[in-house]
Amino acid sequence: MSIQRLLLIALLGFALLGCAQNNENTSSDAVQNDESATSSTVPASPADNEPTAQGDARVVRLVTHESFDASEALLAAFEDANNARIEIVPLGDAGSMVNQSILSKNNPLGDLLFGVDNSFLARALDADLFEPYASPALDTVDAAFQLDPEQRVTPIDYGDVCLNYDIGWFEAKGLPAPDSLDSLIDPAYKGLTVAMNPASSSPGLAFLLTTVEAKGEEGWQAYWQALRDNDLLVTSGWSEAYFDHFTAGGGDGDRPIVVSYASSPPFTEGATASVTTDGSCFRQIEFAGVLANAKEPELAKALIDFMLSPEFQADVPEKMFVFPVVEGIALPDAFAQWAQIPANPVSPDPQFIEANRDRLIEAWTDVVVR
Repeated sequence: MSIQRLLLIALLGFALLGCAQNNENTSSDAVQNDESATSSTVPASPADNEPTAQGDARVVRLVTHESFDASEALLAAFEDANNARIEIVPLGDAGSMVNQSILSKNNPLGDLLFGVDNSFLARALDADLFEPYASPALDTVDAAFQLDPEQRVTPIDYGDVCLNYDIGWFEAKGLPAPDSLDSLIDPAYKGLTVAMNPASSSPGLAFLLTTVEAKGEEGWQAYWQALRDNDLLVTSGWSEAYFDHFTAGGGDGDRPIVVSYASSPPFTEGATASVTTDGSCFRQIEFAGVLANAKEPELAKALIDFMLSPEFQADVPEKMFVFPVVEGIALPDAFAQWAQIPANPVSPDPQFIEANRDRLIEAWTDVVVR
C-alpha cells in the first residue's frame, strides 16, 4: 500500500468523519468510511467528576466526534498548566454527537463540545445547547468564521469540499481539466465524475448545497438532471468514490473527477488538484462551545482558549487534516505546497441548511435516484 493511500486513509478517518451528516432517519453516517459510528465509551456522569490520582486535578470532559485528534504533548501541557485532566467523550459522528447532546442537555455528558459544524449549528443553537462565551483569543480569528453573534460557539478549524481531479489523466487525454461546476455537464466530460449521496455522506450533502447556492431554487434540479444525463456515478460515501472509482485513488478507478476536499491534494503529493473557482466549493467550519449546565465551565472556557492558541492551531492540519482559523499560523510544507483555499467558497446560512436539509435531499433523490 502506498504512503499516499495510507495518508488518505488517515484523512478518511479524521477530516471527514467529524463533518458527517444525516438524513432525518439517521443520526449521521461517518463520512470517509461512511459507516454508522457509535460511541466507543460509556461516558461517566458529571456527578462522578472526582479528584484523580493526580492530586486535586479536576476533570474537564470534552464531548466530540470520533475524529478529534491532538498531540498528546499539547493536551498534557494544558493539563499541567490548569491542574486538570482532559477526558475525551466520543459520541460517534457529528450528527449523532449533536443529537445525543441535545437529549442530555439538562445533565450534560461533558463540559464542552467540539466538532459541531455549520451544517448542524442551527440545530444546536436552537436547542440552547451552549452558554455564551467570548474567548479573548477571538480577536485573532477572522470574523467570517464567527457565525453566531451571541458567541455561544467558537470557531476552531475549517475545510472546503471541492471537486478534485486527476492532473495526469487529463494531460494524457489532452482534455482540459475541469474549471467549474458546468464542466461536469459538458458532453466532453461524460462518464468522468463520481459524487456521493447527500443522504449518507457529508461531502455529498456539501456538494448538493453548493449546487443549490450556485444554480438557485429554479435551476439546481435541472443541473442534477444534466449531471445524471452525463453519466454521473453516485456512491454512498467518500471512501468508495475516492478509492474505488477515482483514477488517482490508488485502485482501478476510471473516474478522473471526484467530490473531495481542498486538503486532499497534499496527500497525493500534488498528483491531484481542486477546482476552486467561485461558487464551486462549500466551506465547513467546526466550532467548540461550553455546554449549558457543565460541571466545570471555567475549565471548559480555558480549553476553548487553548484550542485557539498558536500551538494547538499549528497542530490542526496534520492531526485533523483541516485548516486553522487563527490568522498567521504556518502550515505544514505539504499543505503550503499543494493545498488550495478557495477565494469565495459557498457558505449558506446555518438556519437555511437546518430548515431545508430534508427537503433538498428528498428532491435530489427524486431527480437522481428514482
